[in-house]
Amino acid sequence: MITKTVKQISEMIKIENDLSEFQNIEVRGLSIDSRKIEQGNLFVPFKGENSDGHRFVEEAIQKGAAAAFWQKDVPNPPLHLPILIVEDTLLALQELARAYRNMLNVRIVGITGSNGKTTTKDMTANLLAIEYKVQKTEGNFNNEIGLPLTILALEEDTEIAVLEMGMSSRGEIDFLTRLARPEAAIITNIGESHLLDLGSREGITEAKLEIINGLQENGLVTYYGDEPLLSEKLLDYKGNIMIKTFGRRGINNIYPVDIEQNDNGSVFSTNVSNSEFKLPVLGTHNVLNALAAMTVANQFGVPYEKMNEGFAKLKLTNMRTELLQGRKGEKIINDAYNASPTSMHAAIELLSHLPGYKNKILVLGDMLELGPEEKNFHLKMGESIDPNKINYVLTFGKLGEWIAEGARKKLPADHVFSFTEKQLLIEKIEKLVDEETIVLVKASRGMKLEEIIAALQ
Repeated sequence: MITKTVKQISEMIKIENDLSEFQNIEVRGLSIDSRKIEQGNLFVPFKGENSDGHRFVEEAIQKGAAAAFWQKDVPNPPLHLPILIVEDTLLALQELARAYRNMLNVRIVGITGSNGKTTTKDMTANLLAIEYKVQKTEGNFNNEIGLPLTILALEEDTEIAVLEMGMSSRGEIDFLTRLARPEAAIITNIGESHLLDLGSREGITEAKLEIINGLQENGLVTYYGDEPLLSEKLLDYKGNIMIKTFGRRGINNIYPVDIEQNDNGSVFSTNVSNSEFKLPVLGTHNVLNALAAMTVANQFGVPYEKMNEGFAKLKLTNMRTELLQGRKGEKIINDAYNASPTSMHAAIELLSHLPGYKNKILVLGDMLELGPEEKNFHLKMGESIDPNKINYVLTFGKLGEWIAEGARKKLPADHVFSFTEKQLLIEKIEKLVDEETIVLVKASRGMKLEEIIAALQ
C-alpha cells in the first residue's frame, strides 16, 4: 500500500494549506470509512447530499488515522490536526492514485464487460500468480472511488495488478483506463445491463470499448469474438495494439474443443494446447471467462501447461455459481449476486445441462435496469426454458411474474409458480426438494435472493 510522509503526499497532489508542522508524519494506506480506520491510514471524507464524512475526521484521527483530507469548501477545518486541505476530496483521491500508479513498476490488466468481470478477474489473477506477485480488485471496488483505492493498496513490489472496471454511463471506463494505463484488457461480453442508462446494446458496446483509450502502446485487448457488435468495431481497428478473440466458435483465436460438466465444475480442452483443463467452477459461460484469462496469462508468459495450477486454487467471489447444500440434502447453486438477460440465459443453460439430478428447479427474480423493454425480456426468458431439462420454475418479484408467464407456455401450469413474498416462496421450495434435487437461484442484486438460500440451509 502507499506509504508516504505528509510532505511527500503534498508533492504528489496540490494541497491548499501549510503542512510544515506535520510534514514528517507517515501515512500507510487509505480509508474512506471512519469505522474501518487502521493505524496510520489517510482518511478521505466525502461531502454528499445527505451526509458529510468531514464530521468524522477528528474521530478517525483519534482512532489511529495519521492524517485526513479536508475539502476546501467545508467550513471549520481542525487545523490543529494533520489536515490536508484539497479542492475536492474525490479528485484528490484520484490524483493521488494516478501519481502513485505512475511511480510503480507494475503491469496492469484491465477487465470490463456486461457479465463475468469479477469471475474473469479472479481467474486471471490466479493464472498470473503462477509466475508473478499479483494483486487484484477486492470485491466490487471497480468504480471512480474503488479503482483508485485499489491502486493505492498496491504493494510497491507487486508485479501485476488485475483491475476490474465497471460503469453505468459513458465516459466512466474512459476515466478508469486512463488512470490505470493497462498493458492488457479483457472485454468479457456485451449484455443488457445498463440499457436504462445507455439505451441500446450498441451504446453499451461503445462504453465498454472505452477501455482501449488507456491501453498502452502494443498492448493486448482480448474480447468475446462471438459478439458481432465488438467484432464490427475491432476487426478493422487501426490503433497500435494487439487484438485476440475468445469464444465458442472456431473463428476465434482460442475456443473450447470439448467441455464436460459435473458437480465439481468443468473439464475442457482447447485448440491452443494439448492439455486438458480442470476448472472448479460451474457453467460453460465460465469456461469462456477462463479462455479470456488464459489468453492474457499466456501473453504474460504463463505456459498453458501450467495453468491447471492456477485453476486448482481458484475461489470465486461469493454468490457466483457457488454450489451449496440445503437442509434436505438438495444442492443449491447460488448465483444471486446479479442478473441480466445474458447471465440468466447462461445460468439456465448451466442447470439444463448439469447431469445427475432427477429434479431441477429454477428460482428466478427480477432483472433490473433494463429500460422500457423490461417486461419483454422477462417474458422471453420464461419462454426459453426447456421443459425437458427443467422440472419447476419459481419466480420472485413483479417482473418475475413475466418470467412465469413465459414459462407457462412451455411447462405444465402446476410446475410454474410466482411469488412476491419470500416466505411463501421458501415454503414452496421446501415442499419440492429432496436429495435428488438441484436448485439454481438468480436475480438482480436488489432482489436479495441470498436470503432465500440462507433459509434453505
